Amino acid sequence: MPRAAFTALTAAGLSAALSGCAPAATGSPATVGQGAARPDYTPQYRGIETRLLSGDLVNFRVAMSGARGLPDVEAYAACAAAQYALIRGYGFARHVRTNVDEEGGVWKADAVYTISPALPRGISTLDAEVVVADCAAQGIPTV
Repeated sequence: MPRAAFTALTAAGLSAALSGCAPAATGSPATVGQGAARPDYTPQYRGIETRLLSGDLVNFRVAMSGARGLPDVEAYAACAAAQYALIRGYGFARHVRTNVDEEGGVWKADAVYTISPALPRGISTLDAEVVVADCAAQGIPTV
């Protein structure tokens, strides 16, 4: 039985992990994850599985160890979603839901995003180019 199971079903749950990923009116850069890395922070990214569910709805399953908490694994999933959107020729993604589980030090996220060529409605949106650039700067792998 998993030690912890979390479900982030609202924008509030995702905004903790992706504070600022939606393009701000001022055009400020995105911030993914929990900010500056601690010297003892050594995440191990264990892979991304991508599944097209239908049309613009995509499922991302990611796994990592060494996460500092829920926001780190949610950020990993968001990085995967942003890169996937770019690969498919789209500029944006919108978070639908993320289920996160941690067992034995391995964090797993099962996230669903929609991808689109134009900024979708809603508050949990990602500007794919900005997010991918921030992921690269933080060393978070993408698809």
